[in-house]
Amino acid sequence: MELRDYLRILRKRGWIILLTTLLTATTAWGFSQMQIVEYKSSINVFVRPERIDNGTLLATKQILRGFVAFINSRNFAQQVITTLRLDMLPDTLKSKVTIASKDEDYIIQIDVVDTDAGQSGRIALEWANQFVQWRNQDNLKQQKADRVDADIVQDPTTSKFKPQTTLNVAAGAILGFLLGVIIIFFLEAIESNILRSPEDVERALGTTVIGAIPAAGAEAARSRQKKAA
Repeated sequence: MELRDYLRILRKRGWIILLTTLLTATTAWGFSQMQIVEYKSSINVFVRPERIDNGTLLATKQILRGFVAFINSRNFAQQVITTLRLDMLPDTLKSKVTIASKDEDYIIQIDVVDTDAGQSGRIALEWANQFVQWRNQDNLKQQKADRVDADIVQDPTTSKFKPQTTLNVAAGAILGFLLGVIIIFFLEAIESNILRSPEDVERALGTTVIGAIPAAGAEAARSRQKKAA
């Protein structure tokens, strides 16, 4: 197909793409409005050995994941619940919290998702404080050269987590656009063998149409034939 063929199809059926794009984008927007608003608070804790050399730095990287597993526990969740006086079970709180290590930066990141922006920040900060307190207590049992300290980098940052309305609408619009294109190609494939205009004849036969019987004339001829019969 040539460019003019695509332009012809677009002029003829472009409204289908516009309609499907509008419908899916509107549906995505409506879905976003129905979602419960949630907020995510993130806080970073910097973990560093007391003695700085290649051996201790490498060992610290290896134990970061162990620290993550230790603080991502029901016991830690219960400590946070008790301190903040939260009305929830440890497993419920744990479902709101995600803890991961960034080994190359010696960072443990704590993310908390909650419908209350202020509460998510308080939980993240308290969880980090509990981690720092645990490290301080454990360091008292170690020789100074073997200690691993933990420091909160900064206060937690909080942002809207759900719904991501802009992203949902954009994804819906793209999906609608693609759906419209598929529908158009499907309709064109069905009608590819139907000749409705001189242009269709020229495309099918590769020849130039030099004349055509007007529709009104053809209808009159059929009427005369019926009367003669």
